[in-house]
Amino acid sequence: MTSVPTRSLGTTGPQVSALGLGCMGMSALYGESDRAESVATIHAALDAGVTLLDTGDFYGMGHNELLINEALRTAPAAARGQALTSVKFGALRTVEGGFTGYDGRPAAVRNFAAYSLQRLGTDHIDIYRIARVDPDVPIEETVGAIAELVEAGHVRHIGLSEVGADTLRRAAAVAPIADLQIEYSLISRGIEEKILPAARELGIGVTAYGVLSRGLISGHFTRDRELAPGDFRGMSPRFQGDNLHRNLDLVDRLRAVADAKGASVAQIAIAWVLGQGSRHDVDIVPLIGARRRDRLTEALGALDVTLDAADLAAIEKAVPVGAAAGERYPAAQMAHLDSEH
Repeated sequence: MTSVPTRSLGTTGPQVSALGLGCMGMSALYGESDRAESVATIHAALDAGVTLLDTGDFYGMGHNELLINEALRTAPAAARGQALTSVKFGALRTVEGGFTGYDGRPAAVRNFAAYSLQRLGTDHIDIYRIARVDPDVPIEETVGAIAELVEAGHVRHIGLSEVGADTLRRAAAVAPIADLQIEYSLISRGIEEKILPAARELGIGVTAYGVLSRGLISGHFTRDRELAPGDFRGMSPRFQGDNLHRNLDLVDRLRAVADAKGASVAQIAIAWVLGQGSRHDVDIVPLIGARRRDRLTEALGALDVTLDAADLAAIEKAVPVGAAAGERYPAAQMAHLDSEH
């Protein structure tokens, strides 16, 4: 399997693998998953040199953190020692699985962290971030509470998630910020105008999620696919009706570029994000949401794909900026994104 190089998460963050493993889909939002295969996929990622494991305490209401705990406990000691955990907190859930808001109060930050440490079975979290800005709590207070956890040794680095340039600057004025986790892909490029320049200015890295847009631009999603009950994509605008067909038309055009390179569509899409860090002078680490070992192997193959100027031009022609049909979240969830305001 491909050996994974490392990158820095900004000027104050840790060295991590150039690709991280996003573990959310192993517990939530994409239908049923196979626990044994999920653990095996985490083990395979660690074996390949992937060191960054991304999760959220609300993924499956703690299920995902317990899954990572199991995977790390059963992994070889050397791999376990190299693993870094990136944890999001703050989302409030119902028994039925609904979302009811976010809590960024300092007392809540300390509470969430205590539960995550217990579920993960570790004495520290490597990168800790609120999943969405709590509109009722200044970001300075939330970040200040994480900074206290850093001082106490419970957290190593502070991250942010889906915040805009102004919030990024306010947070960085309180404490060093390692990275911003935010959606970034060929069809989600809104961060290029203001957010990436702010990250570069502040020396903050980016962990990019949704690099395959939840499978939409993976090359594996078909027009007639039926989604399982509870699959997030069933209410995602980009997967609805004419939007889906228009977006898959983009994938068909991208497939022609991939075929010419002898790569898969997913590998081209991931390789494109991998290369954007040098273009924008920002450390960017894509998170791959593989739930199975075969998808992991495919994603890691992106590390062997080199895109020259002609390739990049062909990709931009196939998928121009702003070409995606539909927003990346339903309207109610878009309202919670500080990055979109």
